[in-house]
Amino acid sequence: MKTVYIILSFILSAFKLDAQINLINLVPFSSGYYQPLDIENCGDSRLFIVQQNGKIYICTASGKKKPKPYLNISNRVDTTRISQGLLGLAFDPGYTSNGFFYVNYINKSGYTQISRFKVSAGDSDIADASSEKFILQVQQPFPTHNGGCIKFGPDGYLYIGTGDGDDLTGDPNNYAQNTQSFLGKMLRIDVHHGDPYKVPIKNPFVNTPGYLSEIWAIGMRNPWRWSFDALTHNLIIADVGQHNWEEVNLQPADSKGGENYGWRCYEGNKPFDTTGCQPKKKYTFPIAVYNHSSNGDCAITGGFVYRGNTYSELYGKYFYADYCSGIIRMFDIDSPLTRQNVYYGNQHAYTSFGENKNHELYITNFADGKIYRITSAPALQQKTYNLSTGKVLQPVKIYPNPARGNFFVFCNVEKGEEYTLRLYTPVGNESLIIKRQLKKGANTWNIAVPQNCKGNCYFTISSPAGIFITQKVFIE
Repeated sequence: MKTVYIILSFILSAFKLDAQINLINLVPFSSGYYQPLDIENCGDSRLFIVQQNGKIYICTASGKKKPKPYLNISNRVDTTRISQGLLGLAFDPGYTSNGFFYVNYINKSGYTQISRFKVSAGDSDIADASSEKFILQVQQPFPTHNGGCIKFGPDGYLYIGTGDGDDLTGDPNNYAQNTQSFLGKMLRIDVHHGDPYKVPIKNPFVNTPGYLSEIWAIGMRNPWRWSFDALTHNLIIADVGQHNWEEVNLQPADSKGGENYGWRCYEGNKPFDTTGCQPKKKYTFPIAVYNHSSNGDCAITGGFVYRGNTYSELYGKYFYADYCSGIIRMFDIDSPLTRQNVYYGNQHAYTSFGENKNHELYITNFADGKIYRITSAPALQQKTYNLSTGKVLQPVKIYPNPARGNFFVFCNVEKGEEYTLRLYTPVGNESLIIKRQLKKGANTWNIAVPQNCKGNCYFTISSPAGIFITQKVFIE
């Protein structure tokens, strides 16, 4: 009995370790920043790192931080509360010719301020802090849920995400559904015409009584970080939840705008406060959700769809993180049910993702002041093992992964013997056990997946000598 207990403990401990295997790496790229909140590029090799305290620094292509800030407006920024500060940066599509860029910050009155600045005429690494032009201001009823992300869309318009201005009690004033408030919205404005801007004539609520014409979409709680897919131009909005649910919304590139993403009527897919709400079919629901579980999740940090050329296994995957738990997740943007936990990192750290000009991904660490580059990890590149020695012979695959119905396992053995495969559910329950006589050399197993195994499942293959390996497979 004692021997059985020791063997079971060994297998379960291995299973637990594998359950938290990192499928990507965070490689330190640049350091020395104070509470970094955003990463942007202007189309060249530089990265621009936004600090909450009102400063923006340049990071070179080699990861070196420039000693002088690109912009310093710390004397204009309110950083009293964690949701305040210099929150977002967007470079004008014509930056190389006009030198314009836009920032989103909380001013000394506690209001959201969208402003335009210009780079200095004689130094491309220094902005002219005196060139500020006020574009749009949003009064904030409370110092929380201020949004912060601003970006130019493929259409050349400036998009602005605003939070509901909540005091953490569930949007008590129902600003997110109030069509005469800028709060809890996605806004779209034309900063290249008008003074200080013009409303695009094709905005969905132009000339609609009772609606502000700047509104592009409504029903947001706190769209802290969102992005446009560089390939499809779809708008992907991560919206921070209230008590239980975090969500990812997708607006197709051909959308005419006007979507209602449901808050405060719904949190994720679940009713929250449906008082005075429309029928459910009137709302646009998220493509992916996750709940606040025992691992400490509480606030989503939206990211990007990877469109770089370096890591083919990451291509087309949407990355996002949870600020509280430090877990980074991804799913195939064309199949959100393929969601995986891919990195178990630092709690209260990951505040923003960013891209360089080649669409390689980076992430900020609010706690240690570093910028990390996201790379593939060996664990994502499935391997063929020699089960007699435990030695990796060559990098190949479990195929397909994610799987549906069945998947194939490729392995090599030096001795023809009977081996045992055990498949486990995400919570560690044994779902399947198969014994098979393998021949010396390369072998292929076709594994039929039981109905009770869905999500991040795991399997072990053990040899007669007791050597076994553990691998992860996502079952749709």
